[in-house]
Amino acid sequence: MQVKVVGVRLRQTGCFEECICQYLSPDCGDYCVVRSNKGERFGSVVSGLRMTDSERLSPDGWEVIRRATDEDFGAIRENRKMESEAFDVCQRLIKERELPMKLVRVEYAFDRSQSLFYFTAETRVDFRELVRDLAHQFRTRIELKQVGVRDEAKILGGLGYCGRELCCKSFLRGFQPVSKKMARDQNLTLNPSKISGICGRLLCCLVYEQATYEELRSNLPKEGAAVETPAGLGKIRTLNPLKGTVDVQLITGVTMEFTSSEVQLVKAEVSVESGEQPRDGEPEPESNLEESNGADNERENI
Repeated sequence: MQVKVVGVRLRQTGCFEECICQYLSPDCGDYCVVRSNKGERFGSVVSGLRMTDSERLSPDGWEVIRRATDEDFGAIRENRKMESEAFDVCQRLIKERELPMKLVRVEYAFDRSQSLFYFTAETRVDFRELVRDLAHQFRTRIELKQVGVRDEAKILGGLGYCGRELCCKSFLRGFQPVSKKMARDQNLTLNPSKISGICGRLLCCLVYEQATYEELRSNLPKEGAAVETPAGLGKIRTLNPLKGTVDVQLITGVTMEFTSSEVQLVKAEVSVESGEQPRDGEPEPESNLEESNGADNERENI
């Protein structure tokens, strides 16, 4: 069955949910109250009305129940005060119990039926006693949720090297695998301080242009390949995908730049260190720059 939905970004955590909106027509930027089997939440509309199949929606059953009113904004201000107090209390209890965890954020459900405590930890933490203490203190349903460093950055927010708000906080709906190979394909310096975000992991924006670089690199010879150029034989050392050129180290040891149309692959092994001539009939050397597409390419921290 087709239903009318809008995209709503929930407060603080930045989670994006497609919410059924059968009787309202909110515009992008409008604040609204949404409801699911997890309780009521407050959020802002970030994508306009569209029709979709109900089977594709979250099983939590998110639905927009009304546009935000002055009373709703007042309730949000009150919730924020309570969240600040709950954060301080939880911090104190964590120190008292000497738990190896870092509290990131506390969020109350809009109707205060539940309070979520987000934290990071290097290992699994037994926080059952902490939950009992918090439930006794606040008399509400308590949920502690462990998140990763990327999710921590998404919750807290901040500015990236570009000077804009973090992508994960502003518009990204989820995290995609990022690898060092993407940085190499884009000829970036493999310096952690240059290609890592504030979370300490590889920049999410490396994914944005990867498809373009892969297409451009497919039209160029591989690095390490033996080629013949107008200046003589040599080996390809560097690819320049955006320029459509390659840097070739000639057998004389000199490195020159040529366009892809100026070089031609040869089935020979070229030694540029000793200045030896190519030995015909020997196989072309394989490039060692290709990496596995397995676990090493997933959200790698360098």
